Amino acid sequence: MKIDTEIRHITQPGKNLFTELGFPAEEAERLQAASRQHINDTQQLKEQLMTELADWIAKHQLKQAQAAQILMVSRPRVSDVVNKKTAKFTIDTLVEMLSRVGKPVRLQIG
Repeated sequence: MKIDTEIRHITQPGKNLFTELGFPAEEAERLQAASRQHINDTQQLKEQLMTELADWIAKHQLKQAQAAQILMVSRPRVSDVVNKKTAKFTIDTLVEMLSRVGKPVRLQIG
């Protein structure tokens, strides 16, 4: 069975994907704004978690290889945390890493 991988349409940068999917203009704007807000919120949360990890590493004066052993990840993963490469991590992964160093994460809503 052959899988169809032909590209039929590409949404140009800056265009509203929801408009191109056929949503009415007002609804498309609302959906796009909600999507951007969700992305920004996630980005900020990841950065906050990474800052906590980077601060812990610095406070304990650990080399990345030492931190990697404690966090049970590779040294390049520690580098990605320290350099705040948020796209490379899920929130779950960062919370688990913080838990490994005795920094439990609490979620507060509101």
